[in-house]
Amino acid sequence: MEEPATPNSSATATPGTPGAPLFNSLRVDSLPHDRKRMPRCANCLPASRGMCFTEFPRPDISLTRKLGAEFVGTFILIFGATAAPIVNQKYNGAETLIGNAACAGLAVMVVILSTGHISGAHLNPSLTIAFALLRHFPWVHVPAYILAQVSASISASFALKAIFHPFLSGGVTVPSVPTAQAFSIEFVITFNLLFVFTAVATDTRAVGELAGIAVGATVILNILIAGPLSGGSMNPVRTLGPAVAAGNYKQIWIYLVAPTAGAIAGATAYTLVKLKGEDEQIPQRSFRR
Repeated sequence: MEEPATPNSSATATPGTPGAPLFNSLRVDSLPHDRKRMPRCANCLPASRGMCFTEFPRPDISLTRKLGAEFVGTFILIFGATAAPIVNQKYNGAETLIGNAACAGLAVMVVILSTGHISGAHLNPSLTIAFALLRHFPWVHVPAYILAQVSASISASFALKAIFHPFLSGGVTVPSVPTAQAFSIEFVITFNLLFVFTAVATDTRAVGELAGIAVGATVILNILIAGPLSGGSMNPVRTLGPAVAAGNYKQIWIYLVAPTAGAIAGATAYTLVKLKGEDEQIPQRSFRR
């Protein structure tokens, strides 16, 4: 007897998962609500409620390619986000705060759109750690991702130093307010960023196609608020690379601790408020491997 043909899977892997498209043309929430009528195959289990495991294929992208994409993406982000305040310093405020915020937000947006389907476009050690803690990302890849991000940040910063010397100090994020205030603002803006990022990258009901725009807009908003106070870092490597290149480590611990704590809190907050219901037992598309 011939075995029934296995349905051709059309859904992609987790949005934002390294190796999987960040933006999907077919989303789980666009499928029929009556899942009993969905096609089944030999790989389906009764507990899967009609959802085939073959609809979530394991992406076939090597860790080397993911790290390469993460390095290039972080390089572009740090170069763009740091160059704007340096130009602002060199040319007597030509960029303004709005220009600084726009450069950072646009850099985040274009990198997510171009590398999100390869590495997940973390670009931020705090994000990587937060996603690993919430089981959206494998811990075994965390050291390699952070190494790629740190090395890209330092490389971009020394490239800027070679181009704009001696104006690199303008790109270093240092607080202009008391320590407690700087810590608080960095915590809150990173909370905002990770709340949005977690929503568009891990929840199938979010508008994943607009992930780059949503995250980039959040970065712009945060820098407009926090730029004059703390520099609006939200990212340890945004501060670490320029600090190493310029030799300025003033209050650097704030930019290592506050964004990480804020990222964990923001990602956890969205996980707690995320809609649950009939989709609760369905394999979710996330950074989990």
